[in-house]
Amino acid sequence: MKILITGAAGFVGSNLTEALLERGHHVTGVDNLSYGELRNMDDFIDHKNFIFVNGDVCNYSLIENIKVDLLIHLASQKIPRYSNSLRTLEENQSMTKNVIRKSLADDIRLLFSSTSDVYGKNPQIPFSEESNLVLGPTNVKRWAYAVSKIYSEHLIIGNNAEHDLKYTIVRFFGSYGKNQNLTWWGGPQSGFITKAFNNEEIEVHGTGLQTRTFTYVKDTVQALVLCVEKEEVATNKIYNIASEAVEEVTIIDLAKTIWKLVNKNESEAKLNFIPYSTFGKYEDVMRRVPDISKIKAELGYASEYSLEQGLKETIEWQLKIIS
Repeated sequence: MKILITGAAGFVGSNLTEALLERGHHVTGVDNLSYGELRNMDDFIDHKNFIFVNGDVCNYSLIENIKVDLLIHLASQKIPRYSNSLRTLEENQSMTKNVIRKSLADDIRLLFSSTSDVYGKNPQIPFSEESNLVLGPTNVKRWAYAVSKIYSEHLIIGNNAEHDLKYTIVRFFGSYGKNQNLTWWGGPQSGFITKAFNNEEIEVHGTGLQTRTFTYVKDTVQALVLCVEKEEVATNKIYNIASEAVEEVTIIDLAKTIWKLVNKNESEAKLNFIPYSTFGKYEDVMRRVPDISKIKAELGYASEYSLEQGLKETIEWQLKIIS
């Protein structure tokens, strides 16, 4: 299959590209390297079935003439924790409109990466694909990312109804692992690993009692490959991509686990609690737990990595990078 991946030099994009090439697919990767890294593509940049295009998906002409069978849209602006929400809203909207336009013009399926953040503050745990999406007020910029993804999902489904756009939407739950961004952009685990390695205080936002269910990238990629290759089942569906709900962990316990795994001793983790007021008016989700019964039943997905197994591999990779 010929596949176009936006965000191919990013975290999930680079891991997925490598897996698809290993399975015999042809991949054209697009990335403007604003958050992705050239080093993430070292293992496949010279692969005979890979083409890299350095550019921004907000520019439609960049992808207009690339002929493929499937478009996987991973490029995204994330939660504006340290920045204004406008860039998140405008760029995500622009990119979504361009990949929809491309998919309709070439009559190909669009595999779109959404986020578990769309479930917001819904208190009904776990979150299934049919769960309500409950967000906070519009004057809290934290919700801009979720809004951008919800809008994108509606736009895709609306184009399916009006123009027969073929799609698959996936909602990621906290993926982590090799090639993750080493700043807060990559999630709390990436920053925690670097702090623990440097024997510095780990910065925990809020009380640290908020929980997440993190997904090791090899499990994320396994699920995405199933969505790619089981087209007859996955078309016009929405799937959660996550670990099992039993992997739910508080952020404070995540920090302590990482400290122990990095330092290989029983010394007490150094923690520094950062109030949300530091980011301005901000809200956080206290629990985020997935229901993955749909993707297991329909596509045969099975999460293979526990949190500790995934963290050990991730720490080994990240310490090589920061050393």
